[in-house]
Amino acid sequence: MSAPRPDLRQRIAEARAGREARHAVRVRRTVERRQGVRAQVDGRWVVAFNGNDYLGLAQHPLTLHSAQEAMDRYGIGGTASHLVSGHTLVHEHLERELAQWLGYERGLAFGCGYMANLAAVQALLGDGDVCVQDRLNHASLIDAARLAGCRLARYPHGDAEGALRQLRANPDGAAMLVTDGVFSMDGDIAPLKQLALAARIQRAILYVDDAHGVGVIGPDGRGSVAHAGWTSEQVPLLLVTLGKALGGFGAVLLGEEALIQHFQETARPYVYTTALPPALAAASLGAVRAVQRQPALRKRLHEATARFRARAQRHGLPLMDSPTPIQPLLFGDNARTLAVARAVFDAGYWVSAIRPPTVPEGQARIRVTLSAAHSDAQIDGLVDALARAVEAVGAAPATP
Repeated sequence: MSAPRPDLRQRIAEARAGREARHAVRVRRTVERRQGVRAQVDGRWVVAFNGNDYLGLAQHPLTLHSAQEAMDRYGIGGTASHLVSGHTLVHEHLERELAQWLGYERGLAFGCGYMANLAAVQALLGDGDVCVQDRLNHASLIDAARLAGCRLARYPHGDAEGALRQLRANPDGAAMLVTDGVFSMDGDIAPLKQLALAARIQRAILYVDDAHGVGVIGPDGRGSVAHAGWTSEQVPLLLVTLGKALGGFGAVLLGEEALIQHFQETARPYVYTTALPPALAAASLGAVRAVQRQPALRKRLHEATARFRARAQRHGLPLMDSPTPIQPLLFGDNARTLAVARAVFDAGYWVSAIRPPTVPEGQARIRVTLSAAHSDAQIDGLVDALARAVEAVGAAPATP
Protein backbone atom coordinates (compact mmCIF):
# COMPACT_ATOMS: atom_id res chain seq x y z
CA MET A 1 0.00 0.00 0.00
CA SER A 2 1.44 3.34 -1.01
CA ALA A 3 2.01 6.13 1.47
CA PRO A 4 -0.60 8.88 1.61
CA ARG A 5 0.03 11.92 -0.55
CA PRO A 6 1.67 14.89 1.17
CA ASP A 7 -0.72 17.61 2.29
CA LEU A 8 0.27 20.65 0.26
CA ARG A 9 -1.25 23.08 2.75
CA GLN A 10 0.78 21.51 5.54
CA ARG A 11 3.90 21.72 3.39
CA ILE A 12 3.23 25.40 2.77
CA ALA A 13 2.69 26.07 6.48
CA GLU A 14 5.94 24.29 7.39
CA ALA A 15 7.87 26.20 4.74
CA ARG A 16 6.46 29.49 6.02
CA ALA A 17 7.41 28.59 9.59
CA GLY A 18 10.92 27.81 8.42
CA ARG A 19 11.22 31.18 6.70
CA GLU A 20 10.00 32.94 9.82
CA ALA A 21 12.60 31.14 11.94
CA ARG A 22 15.36 32.20 9.54
CA HIS A 23 14.10 35.82 9.28
CA ALA A 24 13.58 35.13 5.57
CA VAL A 25 9.95 36.21 5.12
CA ARG A 26 9.51 38.68 2.26
CA VAL A 27 7.14 41.59 2.80
CA ARG A 28 5.57 43.56 -0.04
CA ARG A 29 5.14 47.30 0.46
CA THR A 30 2.61 49.30 -1.55
CA VAL A 31 3.76 52.49 -3.25
CA GLU A 32 0.87 54.94 -3.15
CA ARG A 33 2.56 57.64 -5.21
CA ARG A 34 5.96 58.33 -6.74
CA GLN A 35 7.75 61.60 -7.45
CA GLY A 36 11.18 60.96 -8.91
CA VAL A 37 13.19 59.09 -6.28
CA ARG A 38 10.64 59.88 -3.57
CA ALA A 39 7.86 57.38 -2.85
CA GLN A 40 4.81 57.52 -0.62
CA VAL A 41 4.67 54.22 1.28
CA ASP A 42 2.33 53.40 4.14
CA GLY A 43 1.18 57.01 4.20
CA ARG A 44 4.66 58.56 4.52
CA TRP A 45 7.21 59.89 2.06
CA VAL A 46 10.62 58.22 1.86
CA VAL A 47 13.59 58.52 -0.49
CA ALA A 48 13.94 55.25 -2.40
CA PHE A 49 17.39 53.75 -2.84
CA ASN A 50 16.22 50.29 -3.89
CA GLY A 51 15.02 50.59 -7.50
CA ASN A 52 16.86 50.07 -10.78
CA ASP A 53 15.92 53.36 -12.47
CA TYR A 54 19.60 54.26 -12.69
CA LEU A 55 19.24 57.25 -15.02
CA GLY A 56 15.93 58.57 -13.70
CA LEU A 57 14.22 57.83 -17.04
CA ALA A 58 11.07 56.22 -15.61
CA GLN A 59 9.54 59.69 -15.28
CA HIS A 60 11.64 61.57 -17.82
CA PRO A 61 9.64 63.95 -20.09
CA LEU A 62 10.90 62.21 -23.25
CA THR A 63 9.79 58.74 -22.12
CA LEU A 64 6.43 60.00 -20.83
CA HIS A 65 5.73 61.92 -24.03
CA SER A 66 6.72 58.94 -26.20
CA ALA A 67 4.41 56.63 -24.25
CA GLN A 68 1.48 59.05 -24.44
CA GLU A 69 1.85 59.47 -28.20
CA ALA A 70 1.90 55.69 -28.72
CA MET A 71 -1.12 55.22 -26.45
CA ASP A 72 -3.06 57.75 -28.48
CA ARG A 73 -2.11 55.91 -31.66
CA TYR A 74 -2.32 52.23 -30.61
CA GLY A 75 -4.28 52.10 -27.35
CA ILE A 76 -3.24 50.27 -24.20
CA GLY A 77 -2.47 46.65 -25.08
CA GLY A 78 -0.64 44.72 -27.76
CA THR A 79 -3.93 42.89 -28.58
CA ALA A 80 -2.17 39.74 -29.89
CA SER A 81 1.21 38.09 -30.20
CA HIS A 82 3.86 39.67 -32.39
CA LEU A 83 3.37 36.95 -35.03
CA VAL A 84 -0.38 37.51 -35.23
CA SER A 85 -1.18 41.24 -35.17
CA GLY A 86 0.62 42.68 -32.14
CA HIS A 87 3.82 43.86 -33.85
CA THR A 88 3.65 47.61 -34.47
CA LEU A 89 5.87 50.19 -36.10
CA VAL A 90 7.08 51.37 -32.69
CA HIS A 91 8.24 47.82 -31.83
CA GLU A 92 10.08 47.75 -35.15
CA HIS A 93 11.79 51.07 -34.45
CA LEU A 94 12.77 50.00 -30.94
CA GLU A 95 14.35 46.75 -32.15
CA ARG A 96 16.15 48.49 -35.01
CA GLU A 97 17.52 51.47 -33.07
CA LEU A 98 18.66 49.41 -30.09
CA ALA A 99 20.46 46.96 -32.40
CA GLN A 100 22.10 49.79 -34.31
CA TRP A 101 23.21 51.58 -31.14
CA LEU A 102 24.79 48.46 -29.63
CA GLY A 103 26.25 47.11 -32.87
CA TYR A 104 24.07 44.07 -33.60
CA GLU A 105 22.31 43.03 -36.79
CA ARG A 106 18.84 42.68 -35.34
CA GLY A 107 16.69 42.78 -32.19
CA LEU A 108 13.56 41.00 -30.95
CA ALA A 109 11.26 42.56 -28.34
CA PHE A 110 9.89 40.52 -25.42
CA GLY A 111 7.42 41.25 -22.64
CA CYS A 112 10.13 40.93 -19.95
CA GLY A 113 13.71 39.82 -19.42
CA TYR A 114 12.68 36.57 -17.71
CA MET A 115 10.80 35.48 -20.83
CA ALA A 116 13.64 36.55 -23.11
CA ASN A 117 16.15 34.47 -21.15
CA LEU A 118 13.87 31.43 -21.27
CA ALA A 119 13.52 31.94 -25.02
CA ALA A 120 17.22 32.34 -25.75
CA VAL A 121 18.32 29.13 -24.04
CA GLN A 122 15.33 26.91 -24.82
CA ALA A 123 15.35 27.76 -28.52
CA LEU A 124 19.02 26.85 -28.90
CA LEU A 125 19.72 23.98 -26.49
CA GLY A 126 18.15 20.64 -25.70
CA ASP A 127 18.90 17.11 -24.56
CA GLY A 128 22.61 16.34 -25.02
CA ASP A 129 23.73 19.98 -25.00
CA VAL A 130 25.35 21.96 -22.17
CA CYS A 131 24.77 25.41 -20.68
CA VAL A 132 27.71 26.67 -18.62
CA GLN A 133 26.80 29.47 -16.22
CA ASP A 134 28.25 31.70 -13.52
CA ARG A 135 27.12 30.53 -10.09
CA LEU A 136 25.59 33.96 -9.35
CA ASN A 137 23.63 34.31 -12.59
CA HIS A 138 20.08 35.59 -12.42
CA ALA A 139 17.42 33.00 -11.55
CA SER A 140 15.83 33.32 -15.00
CA LEU A 141 19.02 32.02 -16.65
CA ILE A 142 19.16 29.03 -14.31
CA ASP A 143 15.49 28.27 -14.96
CA ALA A 144 16.05 28.62 -18.72
CA ALA A 145 18.69 25.88 -18.73
CA ARG A 146 16.61 23.58 -16.55
CA LEU A 147 13.54 23.98 -18.75
CA ALA A 148 15.58 23.47 -21.90
CA GLY A 149 16.46 19.95 -20.76
CA CYS A 150 20.19 20.45 -21.33
CA ARG A 151 22.98 19.85 -18.85
CA LEU A 152 23.53 22.80 -16.52
CA ALA A 153 27.13 23.24 -15.38
CA ARG A 154 28.02 26.14 -13.07
CA TYR A 155 31.41 27.69 -12.36
CA PRO A 156 32.63 29.79 -9.40
CA HIS A 157 31.58 33.41 -9.61
CA GLY A 158 33.65 35.47 -12.03
CA ASP A 159 36.04 32.58 -12.70
CA ALA A 160 36.76 32.40 -16.45
CA GLU A 161 39.17 29.50 -15.91
CA GLY A 162 36.37 27.69 -14.11
CA ALA A 163 34.09 28.31 -17.09
CA LEU A 164 36.71 26.87 -19.43
CA ARG A 165 37.08 23.80 -17.22
CA GLN A 166 33.33 23.20 -17.27
CA LEU A 167 33.22 23.49 -21.05
CA ARG A 168 36.09 21.02 -21.39
CA ALA A 169 34.41 18.65 -18.94
CA ASN A 170 31.26 18.63 -21.11
CA PRO A 171 32.60 18.11 -24.65
CA ASP A 172 29.48 16.60 -26.22
CA GLY A 173 26.67 18.50 -27.86
CA ALA A 174 26.24 22.20 -28.52
CA ALA A 175 27.36 24.64 -25.80
CA MET A 176 26.38 28.04 -24.49
CA LEU A 177 28.44 30.06 -22.02
CA VAL A 178 26.04 32.35 -20.17
CA THR A 179 26.70 35.19 -17.75
CA ASP A 180 25.21 38.34 -16.34
CA GLY A 181 27.09 41.42 -17.56
CA VAL A 182 26.68 43.25 -14.23
CA PHE A 183 25.62 41.06 -11.32
CA SER A 184 22.46 42.38 -9.74
CA MET A 185 23.24 41.59 -6.09
CA ASP A 186 27.03 42.13 -5.98
CA GLY A 187 27.28 44.97 -8.51
CA ASP A 188 30.49 43.64 -10.03
CA ILE A 189 31.19 43.19 -13.74
CA ALA A 190 31.72 39.83 -15.48
CA PRO A 191 35.21 39.16 -16.93
CA LEU A 192 33.94 39.21 -20.51
CA LYS A 193 37.36 39.43 -22.10
CA GLN A 194 38.39 36.10 -20.62
CA LEU A 195 34.95 34.49 -21.00
CA ALA A 196 34.86 35.33 -24.70
CA LEU A 197 38.21 33.62 -25.16
CA ALA A 198 36.99 30.52 -23.31
CA ALA A 199 33.87 30.42 -25.50
CA ARG A 200 35.93 30.73 -28.67
CA ILE A 201 38.35 27.97 -27.65
CA GLN A 202 35.46 25.60 -26.91
CA ARG A 203 33.22 26.61 -29.86
CA ALA A 204 30.49 27.78 -27.45
CA ILE A 205 28.16 30.69 -28.06
CA LEU A 206 28.58 33.44 -25.46
CA TYR A 207 25.33 34.94 -24.19
CA VAL A 208 25.37 38.00 -21.92
CA ASP A 209 22.38 39.21 -19.91
CA ASP A 210 23.25 42.90 -19.63
CA ALA A 211 20.18 43.97 -17.67
CA HIS A 212 22.19 46.17 -15.30
CA GLY A 213 24.92 47.22 -17.72
CA VAL A 214 23.34 48.91 -20.74
CA GLY A 215 22.88 52.62 -20.14
CA VAL A 216 25.20 52.52 -17.13
CA ILE A 217 28.72 51.40 -18.07
CA GLY A 218 30.91 51.28 -21.15
CA PRO A 219 31.59 53.91 -23.83
CA ASP A 220 28.43 55.97 -24.44
CA GLY A 221 26.60 53.74 -21.96
CA ARG A 222 26.65 50.77 -24.36
CA GLY A 223 27.05 48.28 -21.55
CA SER A 224 29.37 45.54 -20.39
CA VAL A 225 30.26 44.25 -23.88
CA ALA A 226 31.55 47.67 -24.94
CA HIS A 227 33.14 48.07 -21.50
CA ALA A 228 35.22 44.95 -22.23
CA GLY A 229 36.20 46.28 -25.64
CA TRP A 230 34.26 43.54 -27.41
CA THR A 231 31.60 43.63 -30.14
CA SER A 232 28.93 41.29 -31.44
CA GLU A 233 31.70 39.18 -32.97
CA GLN A 234 32.87 38.03 -29.52
CA VAL A 235 29.44 38.25 -27.84
CA PRO A 236 26.98 37.08 -30.50
CA LEU A 237 23.91 37.14 -28.24
CA LEU A 238 22.96 39.95 -25.86
CA LEU A 239 19.95 40.64 -23.67
CA VAL A 240 18.94 44.23 -22.94
CA THR A 241 16.16 44.71 -20.41
CA LEU A 242 14.07 47.84 -20.70
CA GLY A 243 13.11 48.11 -17.03
CA LYS A 244 16.43 49.10 -15.47
CA ALA A 245 18.46 52.08 -16.77
CA LEU A 246 15.94 52.59 -19.58
CA GLY A 247 13.17 53.10 -17.04
CA GLY A 248 10.39 51.07 -18.67
CA PHE A 249 9.42 47.42 -19.00
CA GLY A 250 10.25 44.59 -21.37
CA ALA A 251 13.40 43.29 -23.02
CA VAL A 252 15.11 42.97 -26.39
CA LEU A 253 17.31 40.09 -27.54
CA LEU A 254 20.09 41.22 -29.89
CA GLY A 255 22.07 39.03 -32.27
CA GLU A 256 22.84 38.16 -35.84
CA GLU A 257 19.98 37.92 -38.32
CA ALA A 258 19.82 34.12 -38.42
CA LEU A 259 19.73 33.80 -34.62
CA ILE A 260 17.00 36.36 -34.14
CA GLN A 261 14.93 34.92 -36.97
CA HIS A 262 15.20 31.51 -35.31
CA PHE A 263 13.91 32.95 -32.01
CA GLN A 264 11.09 34.74 -33.79
CA GLU A 265 9.89 31.52 -35.41
CA THR A 266 10.50 28.98 -32.64
CA ALA A 267 10.92 30.51 -29.16
CA ARG A 268 7.83 29.58 -27.17
CA PRO A 269 7.96 32.62 -24.81
CA TYR A 270 7.87 34.81 -27.93
CA VAL A 271 5.42 32.91 -30.13
CA TYR A 272 2.78 32.19 -27.50
CA THR A 273 2.27 35.46 -25.66
CA THR A 274 0.80 38.89 -26.28
CA ALA A 275 3.16 41.54 -27.60
CA LEU A 276 4.76 44.13 -25.32
CA PRO A 277 2.27 47.06 -25.09
CA PRO A 278 3.18 49.61 -27.77
CA ALA A 279 3.21 52.49 -25.28
CA LEU A 280 5.90 50.72 -23.24
CA ALA A 281 7.92 50.02 -26.38
CA ALA A 282 7.64 53.70 -27.28
CA ALA A 283 8.75 54.79 -23.80
CA SER A 284 11.80 52.56 -24.11
CA LEU A 285 12.56 53.93 -27.54
CA GLY A 286 12.46 57.43 -26.05
CA ALA A 287 14.81 56.24 -23.30
CA VAL A 288 17.29 54.77 -25.80
CA ARG A 289 17.40 58.14 -27.52
CA ALA A 290 17.75 60.00 -24.21
CA VAL A 291 20.75 57.86 -23.17
CA GLN A 292 22.51 58.73 -26.42
CA ARG A 293 21.62 62.43 -26.41
CA GLN A 294 22.08 63.19 -22.71
CA PRO A 295 25.44 61.84 -21.48
CA ALA A 296 25.11 64.18 -18.47
CA LEU A 297 22.67 61.66 -16.94
CA ARG A 298 25.32 58.95 -16.90
CA LYS A 299 27.95 61.39 -15.63
CA ARG A 300 25.68 62.34 -12.74
CA LEU A 301 25.05 58.67 -11.95
CA HIS A 302 28.79 58.01 -11.70
CA GLU A 303 29.22 61.07 -9.47
CA ALA A 304 26.40 59.87 -7.19
CA THR A 305 27.97 56.41 -6.94
CA ALA A 306 31.40 57.84 -6.11
CA ARG A 307 29.92 60.16 -3.47
CA PHE A 308 28.06 57.31 -1.79
CA ARG A 309 31.14 55.08 -1.67
CA ALA A 310 33.44 57.82 -0.35
CA ARG A 311 31.04 58.80 2.43
CA ALA A 312 30.24 55.17 3.31
CA GLN A 313 33.96 54.38 3.58
CA ARG A 314 34.48 57.32 5.93
CA HIS A 315 31.75 55.87 8.17
CA GLY A 316 33.32 52.41 8.01
CA LEU A 317 30.25 50.79 6.44
CA PRO A 318 30.77 47.24 5.07
CA LEU A 319 30.91 48.08 1.36
CA MET A 320 31.45 45.34 -1.18
CA ASP A 321 33.77 45.97 -4.12
CA SER A 322 31.38 47.31 -6.76
CA PRO A 323 32.14 49.93 -9.44
CA THR A 324 28.48 50.22 -10.47
CA PRO A 325 25.39 51.94 -8.98
CA ILE A 326 24.58 48.67 -7.20
CA GLN A 327 26.23 49.14 -3.79
CA PRO A 328 25.74 46.21 -1.39
CA LEU A 329 26.53 46.48 2.32
CA LEU A 330 27.31 42.99 3.56
CA PHE A 331 26.15 42.02 7.07
CA GLY A 332 25.69 38.26 6.74
CA ASP A 333 23.05 37.80 9.43
CA ASN A 334 19.41 37.97 8.32
CA ALA A 335 18.03 39.46 11.54
CA ARG A 336 20.60 42.23 11.76
CA THR A 337 20.19 43.08 8.07
CA LEU A 338 16.43 43.42 8.54
CA ALA A 339 16.91 45.56 11.63
CA VAL A 340 19.20 47.96 9.75
CA ALA A 341 16.71 48.23 6.87
CA ARG A 342 13.85 48.99 9.30
CA ALA A 343 15.85 51.65 11.12
CA VAL A 344 16.83 53.32 7.86
CA PHE A 345 13.20 53.29 6.68
CA ASP A 346 12.13 54.92 9.93
CA ALA A 347 14.69 57.65 9.18
CA GLY A 348 13.05 58.29 5.79
CA TYR A 349 15.15 56.15 3.41
CA TRP A 350 14.01 52.98 1.68
CA VAL A 351 16.62 50.26 1.09
CA SER A 352 16.20 46.54 0.56
CA ALA A 353 17.32 43.76 2.89
CA ILE A 354 18.45 40.99 0.53
CA ARG A 355 18.55 37.53 2.09
CA PRO A 356 18.92 33.90 0.95
CA PRO A 357 17.96 32.34 -1.39
CA THR A 358 18.46 35.50 -3.48
CA VAL A 359 22.04 35.52 -2.19
CA PRO A 360 24.08 32.62 -0.72
CA GLU A 361 23.61 31.62 2.91
CA GLY A 362 25.47 33.90 5.30
CA GLN A 363 25.61 36.77 2.80
CA ALA A 364 22.54 38.83 3.71
CA ARG A 365 23.02 42.45 2.77
CA ILE A 366 21.52 45.86 2.31
CA ARG A 367 21.36 46.54 -1.42
CA VAL A 368 21.63 50.27 -2.14
CA THR A 369 21.07 51.42 -5.71
CA LEU A 370 21.98 54.91 -6.88
CA SER A 371 20.23 57.01 -9.51
CA ALA A 372 21.15 60.10 -11.47
CA ALA A 373 18.03 61.60 -9.88
CA HIS A 374 19.40 61.38 -6.32
CA SER A 375 20.68 64.66 -4.90
CA ASP A 376 23.90 65.01 -2.91
CA ALA A 377 21.83 65.82 0.19
CA GLN A 378 19.76 62.64 -0.22
CA ILE A 379 22.89 60.51 -0.62
CA ASP A 380 24.53 62.06 2.43
CA GLY A 381 21.36 61.61 4.46
CA LEU A 382 21.14 57.93 3.52
CA VAL A 383 24.74 57.21 4.51
CA ASP A 384 24.31 59.00 7.83
CA ALA A 385 21.11 57.03 8.50
CA LEU A 386 22.88 53.77 7.66
CA ALA A 387 25.75 54.61 10.01
CA ARG A 388 23.35 55.41 12.88
CA ALA A 389 21.39 52.21 12.22
CA VAL A 390 24.51 50.04 12.20
CA GLU A 391 25.67 51.57 15.46
CA ALA A 392 22.28 51.12 17.09
CA VAL A 393 21.75 47.55 15.88
CA GLY A 394 25.32 46.46 16.36
CA ALA A 395 25.44 44.94 12.90
CA ALA A 396 29.07 43.95 12.67
CA PRO A 397 30.31 43.84 9.08
CA ALA A 398 30.53 40.41 7.52
CA THR A 399 33.53 39.19 5.54
CA PRO A 400 32.72 38.89 1.80
